Amino acid sequence: MHSRNNWGGSFEMSSSGEEVSGYEANNNHNKEWDRAALLERYHPQSQDLDETLQSWVLGRGEKSKKTKYVDFGCIMISHKALKWLFGSIFLAFIVIGLPIIIVKSLPKHHSPPTPPDNYTLALHKALLFFNAQKSGRLPKSNGIPWRGNSGLNDGNDTTDVKGGLVGGYYDAGDNTKFHFPMAFAMTMLSWSVLEYKQKYMAINEYAHTRELIKWGTDYLLLTFNNSATKIDKIYGQVGGSLNGSTTPDDHYCWQRPEDMEYQRRTISIHQGADLAGEMAAALASASIVFQDDVAYSKKLIKGAQTVFNFARDSGKRKPYSRGEPYIEPFYNSSGYYDEYMWGAAWLYYATGNSTYISLATNPSIFKNSKAYFLTPDFSVLSWDNKLPAAMLLLTRFRMFLNPGYPYEDMLKMYHNVTSLTMCSYLHHYKVFNRTRGGLIQLNHGQPQSLQYAANAAFMASLFADYMLEIDVPGWQCGSTYFPISALKAFATSQIEYILGKNPMKMSYIVGFGNKFPKHVHHRGASIPNDHKHRSCTGGWKWRDTPNPNPNTITGAMVGGPDRFDQFRDSRKNYNFTEPTLAGNAGLVAALISLTSTTGSGIDRNTIFSAIPPLGPQNPPPPPPWKPIKT
Repeated sequence: MHSRNNWGGSFEMSSSGEEVSGYEANNNHNKEWDRAALLERYHPQSQDLDETLQSWVLGRGEKSKKTKYVDFGCIMISHKALKWLFGSIFLAFIVIGLPIIIVKSLPKHHSPPTPPDNYTLALHKALLFFNAQKSGRLPKSNGIPWRGNSGLNDGNDTTDVKGGLVGGYYDAGDNTKFHFPMAFAMTMLSWSVLEYKQKYMAINEYAHTRELIKWGTDYLLLTFNNSATKIDKIYGQVGGSLNGSTTPDDHYCWQRPEDMEYQRRTISIHQGADLAGEMAAALASASIVFQDDVAYSKKLIKGAQTVFNFARDSGKRKPYSRGEPYIEPFYNSSGYYDEYMWGAAWLYYATGNSTYISLATNPSIFKNSKAYFLTPDFSVLSWDNKLPAAMLLLTRFRMFLNPGYPYEDMLKMYHNVTSLTMCSYLHHYKVFNRTRGGLIQLNHGQPQSLQYAANAAFMASLFADYMLEIDVPGWQCGSTYFPISALKAFATSQIEYILGKNPMKMSYIVGFGNKFPKHVHHRGASIPNDHKHRSCTGGWKWRDTPNPNPNTITGAMVGGPDRFDQFRDSRKNYNFTEPTLAGNAGLVAALISLTSTTGSGIDRNTIFSAIPPLGPQNPPPPPPWKPIKT
């Protein structure tokens, strides 16, 4: 009888009397036994056997290893992964960290900075000329050892200027303070700072140039009642002389400014739109330079508006030099409409007041300035003619802000005229003669040509930078298209001539290069600084001596060679050897525009910082329709 198999299948009895399952019965021919079962059956103590015996008995079948983990609290990670992690970190340290530690521990060897180019070296010197020209009580940091306090009695013949007219700059080699070219020089310096602020900062001349500008604008604010909104006079000059006079004055006497003992006349101007317009330009442009000094900037703007109101007064509209024998032979103005455009443009940039841009783009200003004649003379920037600079300044407005209606028509005309001005500078068109050495003759071959060449170099270089800023590769001259490089090449050629690439093989900037003028027509530089007083005529021996000047007036750009590239280093011949304030201002502007020591490019936005956002303006609606009467 079979007992019941609760697990399925039948039971059989073996010959030994043991029950065997069906599976075993069917497979007994293999004569294979479950050794583990035998082990358990015949050796109950097998759990106590060592692992070697168990492995023989069990044949060490496949046995999975248990993975071990490390618990970090917020994360668990296997031992194997942890080993890989630490190994990777160690390898990264060897490959990356260790070299960095070694490099950091080594002594530092900085590569030398890029040496300054010749334009930067010349610029450092050209700015020093303004320090040498200072009048008044000088600061200890002025840096010109042979200069001291002077002109402390200037303006004592006035009754309405508290403290007199102390300060400002002497114009040239004499001791006269001409306010018209002085104001122009300050405008040019301010313009160059506004365009190339980063360059000035990079060569450590930004603070110095601002100090020079402020020395000039502080003085210009003394020359009229700057606390009023309406004035009836401006002091236009301190000192001077009459042609042919033997009365002690700034020309007859040859004295250091520190030794002056003669009476210095103060000249009042009751009509002079040009002088007032230029002073407005100087004060307004400087107000943008000093916009970080809010109180001073506002003072400059108020002064600029006051003198510009004087300029626009219908009763003041005549050249300031007309009928003035102390001015007319030296800085005779040819008109004032250029100063209207120039001053209005700067006042618009300084204030954002649209009445000024409306005036600057008024067709009558352009017409009355006679600029539409397009004669070559009107493309020559100078202390007298501001038209090309004013139109370039307003072209900037069109190129960068594109204001559109109602200014577009005139701005487009100014842009076209500016383009033609740049074309006239190119040798390709032969508008202006050149010396054999390559110096452009912008003043018809007359003496003191370098100041005009420097101004033209600045304008050409600046216009090229404007085009670079808006990614325009060149401009059109008639049917010919010229690349920007043509303008830069022109500017470079003129400044290189001044620096020494000329037939005389000499630099026309005192103190720059190995060969430069040594007999500069300059009273202060030609008389020894030995604390001895020289009388009016006692200084003549220093004027007439063939010996070089005992004091080097570093950075002064002299008048320059004649139209045959010839130069006479003679103190008596002022046309060759006399420097001027306005001439050096143009030189500084050209040099900073060309220097590549610190890169290139202009400051696009600072000059426009006071101009409000320009929204779209629609032209006026057409007049109402009226039926045509038949």
